[in-house]
Amino acid sequence: MSLSPGIAAGHRATADAGFEVLEDGGTAADAAVAASLASCVAETVMTGLAGGGHAIWFDGRTGEVRLLDFFVAVPGLDAYRAVAPLEDVGIPFENEIVHYQVGIASCAVPGVPAGLDELWRRHGKLPWERIVEPALRLARDGVEMPPAHAACLAMLSPVMTLREGAGIYAPSGDLLQTGERLEQPGLARALELVRDEGARTFYAGTIAKTLIRLMDERSGPVTADDLQAYEPRWREPLEASFLGLSVLTRGGLSNLAETMNALPTLRGLSPAERALTLAQVLIARPYTGHGERIGDTTNLVTADREGNACVLTTSLGLGSGDFLPGLNIHLNSMLGEVDLQVQPLVPGARMESMMSPALILDGAEPVIAAGSAGGTRLRPALVQVLSGILDEGLLLQEAVERPRLHSAGQIVRVEPGFEEEALSALEEAGYEVRRFSSIHHYFGGVSLISRSGGAADPRRSGSARALP
Repeated sequence: MSLSPGIAAGHRATADAGFEVLEDGGTAADAAVAASLASCVAETVMTGLAGGGHAIWFDGRTGEVRLLDFFVAVPGLDAYRAVAPLEDVGIPFENEIVHYQVGIASCAVPGVPAGLDELWRRHGKLPWERIVEPALRLARDGVEMPPAHAACLAMLSPVMTLREGAGIYAPSGDLLQTGERLEQPGLARALELVRDEGARTFYAGTIAKTLIRLMDERSGPVTADDLQAYEPRWREPLEASFLGLSVLTRGGLSNLAETMNALPTLRGLSPAERALTLAQVLIARPYTGHGERIGDTTNLVTADREGNACVLTTSLGLGSGDFLPGLNIHLNSMLGEVDLQVQPLVPGARMESMMSPALILDGAEPVIAAGSAGGTRLRPALVQVLSGILDEGLLLQEAVERPRLHSAGQIVRVEPGFEEEALSALEEAGYEVRRFSSIHHYFGGVSLISRSGGAADPRRSGSARALP
């Protein structure tokens, strides 16, 4: 039995772009690429063309499952290049200022264009120009800011308006608000180059030249050698077991497989027992001390009528604060993301990532395709949703909207909706419970498709659409 054909994503415009391509006869890969390009216009607070990502692909004909790694790479193949220092920027979170390292020195080698091109070449069938069309239209027309994206922009404004971004996100001097139009005319020019030159424009074409010029002007780390050496990589998934089902995902910092293996059944537990179990099992491992950090990420899921499915997650990190002149392309800040630096940064190597695109199989048949945004909250968000559906019997959207917790050391952050019994039990167990007043993008952004339909996260103003 196949997954329900359709799309779930982090923005209505993103979902509409993928749905349009599915309706036109495109594969799940075509739809995922078109939607991801659209997200680089509609969700520039969360992601962008100069970011990196991971995807998982299910082939409806063969049953094969493969991972596509197109995350950012460490620059520095030119060992003699002098690089500017990282810039410190403070982002308000709860009652404190959290410090991040951004600026041109934080930019790693982008992977999104190469990854989308590889996914389309391997599993797409519509012309490349058709795939780029919805995103290009969005860039020319502008796109409305939904509530979650406006709220995220308000939080991240110190970096989003650091330099060229001020003219994009605060064109009149004030930050864009919910319902106002995000205008990025330079992205139309960028997408025209992507359409006409293909992904190579980022690595050996017009956009590459613009990127290298900016790197030279601001003493950034990325060189022409770094760009030309970049390649996306297909990998084998890691497998875990949950309630007799197979969970296929990626390893690395994700830890999703290990967590699903360790998660006991929650069905029938009292609210207190459930909260304590989640706090214990979902604790950030290894605990870095940065569980409160905010990052930009988005996720989308597509499925077609031929039984193919794709989960695709992309990110800029926080974003460096630097934009390619005339193209409105925000550079990533992955070299400044301390949570990802668990190994030495070797030039040419892939950086680590917490992204966890996942497929749940019953034997050889897909049950759910799912992924999430959220940095350190990505894994716990996904686990709570999957457990809610597969173990506790919740409906798809009900499971996605259910209040979440995030456990980081002795601090447990919770959304409203947890019973007082549960919160008291956490405090009695020695946790410091920090309560949010409303559901919040901090707790991730899950999107998924099952056999019965799709669901998208209101924490990211997400949208799901099903083919009739």
